Amino acid sequence: MFFRQRPNPDASISYLFGCAGKGKSIAVDVLAGDESWFLEEAQRVGAPLTMVIDTHLHADHRSGGLALAAMADVPYALHASAADSVAFAFRALHDGERLEVGNVIVEVLHTPGHTPESMCLLVTDRRRGDAPWFVITGDTLFVGAVGRPDLAGREREMATLLHRSLHDKLLSLPDDLEIFPGHQAGSACGVGLSGKPSSTLGFEKRWNPLLSAPREAFVDELTQTLAPPPAGMVDFLRFNTGRAA
Repeated sequence: MFFRQRPNPDASISYLFGCAGKGKSIAVDVLAGDESWFLEEAQRVGAPLTMVIDTHLHADHRSGGLALAAMADVPYALHASAADSVAFAFRALHDGERLEVGNVIVEVLHTPGHTPESMCLLVTDRRRGDAPWFVITGDTLFVGAVGRPDLAGREREMATLLHRSLHDKLLSLPDDLEIFPGHQAGSACGVGLSGKPSSTLGFEKRWNPLLSAPREAFVDELTQTLAPPPAGMVDFLRFNTGRAA
């Protein structure tokens, strides 16, 4: 298995990973303007792209996912619940679905809360073993923080969904599981993000105070400590949903 984490100047983080042996790879949360890097890196590794995925509809930057998928002639994927939000066709992913990328298995975990269509990607390398190795958490779980719940409106409802997603889908996973988030410090998509671009689930359980908070305390804390919305949010969402003028 090969794995590339690509930190971006806007504090977002993109990913390219897959199976070099079988010549297949997936790109995740690609920033607009980075399309050529992903094509060139996949070619250099000898693992052409088979799919491009956005973990959610981004509100803080333009996604390069749809453009990259067109350039590589592969599907562009979102969670199925994004269907009513976008003006283009996409490969719909469903909770519990398993994608085979050569010897790499990617399981889709629907984790609404930051946005309704948010999802995480649980990754196993079958050459390493049967247990999951890491999870790409998008804007659901960061190092030291969690995603903001207000971008879709209904912030208390969304914060409640986020608490449920964290406890039902992520916190029951093994403590030694590595987590790779969609942002690090400097992002407006959460409050209190660490500058460290990865962690383990066990470390976050111990040191991320929101993960041990009861539901009502979790909701209160998230909704009372909201940062200003990302600059350019309306235009980013119009672009990323295909509804730009």
